[in-house]
Amino acid sequence: MIRSIRSKAIRAYWTKGDASGIRPDWLKRVRLVLSRLDVAAVPQEMDLPGLSFHALSGDMAGRFAVSVSRNWRITFAFDGEDAVDVDMEDYHG
Repeated sequence: MIRSIRSKAIRAYWTKGDASGIRPDWLKRVRLVLSRLDVAAVPQEMDLPGLSFHALSGDMAGRFAVSVSRNWRITFAFDGEDAVDVDMEDYHG
Protein backbone atom coordinates (compact mmCIF):
# COMPACT_ATOMS: atom_id res chain seq x y z
CA MET A 1 0.00 0.00 0.00
CA ILE A 2 1.21 3.52 -0.68
CA ARG A 3 1.58 5.13 2.76
CA SER A 4 3.32 8.43 1.98
CA ILE A 5 3.99 10.58 -1.09
CA ARG A 6 6.61 13.34 -1.33
CA SER A 7 5.62 14.74 -4.74
CA LYS A 8 2.75 17.24 -4.61
CA ALA A 9 1.75 16.38 -8.19
CA ILE A 10 1.68 12.63 -7.51
CA ARG A 11 -0.20 13.17 -4.21
CA ALA A 12 -2.87 15.32 -5.89
CA TYR A 13 -3.30 12.76 -8.65
CA TRP A 14 -3.39 9.73 -6.34
CA THR A 15 -5.65 11.18 -3.64
CA LYS A 16 -7.89 13.58 -5.61
CA GLY A 17 -7.63 12.50 -9.25
CA ASP A 18 -6.11 15.91 -10.07
CA ALA A 19 -3.72 15.28 -12.98
CA SER A 20 -2.90 18.95 -13.60
CA GLY A 21 0.66 18.57 -12.25
CA ILE A 22 1.53 15.62 -14.49
CA ARG A 23 2.37 15.76 -18.18
CA PRO A 24 -0.58 14.31 -20.13
CA ASP A 25 1.68 11.96 -22.09
CA TRP A 26 2.93 10.47 -18.79
CA LEU A 27 -0.47 9.83 -17.19
CA LYS A 28 -0.92 6.26 -18.40
CA ARG A 29 2.54 5.26 -17.13
CA VAL A 30 2.13 7.11 -13.80
CA ARG A 31 -1.27 5.45 -13.26
CA LEU A 32 0.23 2.01 -13.97
CA VAL A 33 3.19 2.55 -11.64
CA LEU A 34 1.09 3.89 -8.76
CA SER A 35 -1.50 1.13 -9.11
CA ARG A 36 1.18 -1.55 -9.03
CA LEU A 37 3.03 0.17 -6.20
CA ASP A 38 -0.16 0.28 -4.15
CA VAL A 39 -0.49 -3.53 -4.23
CA ALA A 40 3.22 -4.40 -4.02
CA ALA A 41 4.44 -5.86 -0.73
CA VAL A 42 8.15 -5.80 -1.62
CA PRO A 43 10.14 -3.56 -3.99
CA GLN A 44 10.94 -6.45 -6.36
CA GLU A 45 7.25 -6.70 -7.30
CA MET A 46 7.86 -3.50 -9.30
CA ASP A 47 10.34 -5.34 -11.57
CA LEU A 48 7.91 -5.50 -14.50
CA PRO A 49 8.78 -5.46 -18.21
CA GLY A 50 9.35 -1.95 -19.50
CA LEU A 51 9.58 -0.21 -16.11
CA SER A 52 13.40 -0.38 -15.80
CA PHE A 53 13.17 -1.14 -12.08
CA HIS A 54 16.43 -0.64 -10.20
CA ALA A 55 17.78 -0.06 -6.72
CA LEU A 56 19.44 3.30 -6.15
CA SER A 57 22.86 3.75 -4.61
CA GLY A 58 24.96 6.42 -2.94
CA ASP A 59 22.96 9.00 -1.01
CA MET A 60 19.77 7.38 -2.35
CA ALA A 61 20.62 3.88 -1.10
CA GLY A 62 17.54 2.09 0.21
CA ARG A 63 15.34 3.67 -2.47
CA PHE A 64 14.19 2.21 -5.75
CA ALA A 65 13.16 3.66 -9.10
CA VAL A 66 11.05 2.87 -12.14
CA SER A 67 11.08 4.77 -15.41
CA VAL A 68 8.42 7.29 -16.40
CA SER A 69 10.06 9.01 -19.37
CA ARG A 70 13.66 9.74 -20.36
CA ASN A 71 15.42 10.76 -17.12
CA TRP A 72 12.21 11.02 -15.07
CA ARG A 73 11.60 8.28 -12.54
CA ILE A 74 9.13 7.47 -9.82
CA THR A 75 11.27 6.75 -6.79
CA PHE A 76 10.19 5.08 -3.56
CA ALA A 77 11.27 3.17 -0.49
CA PHE A 78 9.54 0.44 1.48
CA ASP A 79 8.75 0.32 5.18
CA GLY A 80 7.54 -3.19 5.90
CA GLU A 81 5.00 -3.93 3.17
CA ASP A 82 4.18 -0.27 2.49
CA ALA A 83 5.62 2.03 -0.17
CA VAL A 84 6.80 5.28 1.41
CA ASP A 85 8.21 8.60 0.24
CA VAL A 86 6.96 8.13 -3.32
CA ASP A 87 8.40 10.87 -5.53
CA MET A 88 8.74 11.78 -9.19
CA GLU A 89 12.10 13.21 -10.03
CA ASP A 90 14.81 13.68 -12.62
CA TYR A 91 17.64 12.41 -10.48
CA HIS A 92 20.11 12.42 -13.40
CA GLY A 93 19.65 16.16 -13.90
